[in-house]
Amino acid sequence: MTICYVGVDLAKDVFQLCGMTANRRVAFTRRIRRNQLLAQIAQLPACQIGLEACTGAFYWQRQFERLGHQVKIISPQYVKPFVKGQKNDGNDAEAIAIALTQPTMRFVPSRSVEQQDIQALHRARQRLVNHRTATVCQIRGLLLDRGFPIRTSVRAVMRAIPELLEDADNGLSAMLRETIAELDDLVRDLTIRIQSFDRKIAAVFHSNADCQRIARVLGVGPKTATAIVAAVGDGREFKNGRHFSAWLGLVPRQHSSGDRRALLGITKRGDRHLRTLLVHGARAVVRTAQRKDDPFSTWVNELKARRGANKATVAVANKNARVIWALLRHGGEYHAPA
Repeated sequence: MTICYVGVDLAKDVFQLCGMTANRRVAFTRRIRRNQLLAQIAQLPACQIGLEACTGAFYWQRQFERLGHQVKIISPQYVKPFVKGQKNDGNDAEAIAIALTQPTMRFVPSRSVEQQDIQALHRARQRLVNHRTATVCQIRGLLLDRGFPIRTSVRAVMRAIPELLEDADNGLSAMLRETIAELDDLVRDLTIRIQSFDRKIAAVFHSNADCQRIARVLGVGPKTATAIVAAVGDGREFKNGRHFSAWLGLVPRQHSSGDRRALLGITKRGDRHLRTLLVHGARAVVRTAQRKDDPFSTWVNELKARRGANKATVAVANKNARVIWALLRHGGEYHAPA
């Protein structure tokens, strides 16, 4: 009995395997420990192995490929419909194996160690940004509760806090002053750390030719370029630009039946961080287009007047995603619309 497909349900210590033959019959199910997994996979003939996208999936993909297997990673939303009965490790592994056999299944792009390193930079930086934003909001709330409104930007808060703390006659108690001073120190420390990550991302950007090529697209900067290259590599997992933009969640959500075709807001599937970067860049393009008269800016301005700023922003982000995919997949240089 030849094993052609293997579904592996990943975990921290205990893993579940489900092997299938070419005609999709279950050949074996095994529950093994972490230190036994590679030895077990090495005993299998070369086959297709399916993993659900989760923490550690790319690490195991590289390990299994070194043993001669073809490894595919599947998004959990595409595995869920194949789960039979109640959710447990055995049913999950079988569902992954069944999903792997589907001819139209979509897979997650593989990532190298270098790509994961860049993603780690972005994720660590975003964690610090979120922490700083939460701290700034808390400072503003505490001061507003004492009658001191401060504008929402981080810079406004960092400028206002020293002035408030130095003013001995503004009515702030000694205890609150100490509390605000501690939080202000935290904000400044987080800002220094964020700037350190910015320099590291800039260094990656300047050392990568693909990043520099796609950064020539309007609305795409070093952070967006490095994040996209880290996530999709050369874009070979996507058959065209629309497939890539759909993976990012930048296409309309459908609720259609029969002759009734309803298009709603964007799906918001895929990597939220990438989508956010593209949308922020597109928002800057839409904002500055009103001062320009080139063909692309004219298209943006007409779309904004017809459908509104938000839809125009998403449309620009969608267009940028398609252009970026073409540059990554086919090479060449970006030329702005004439």
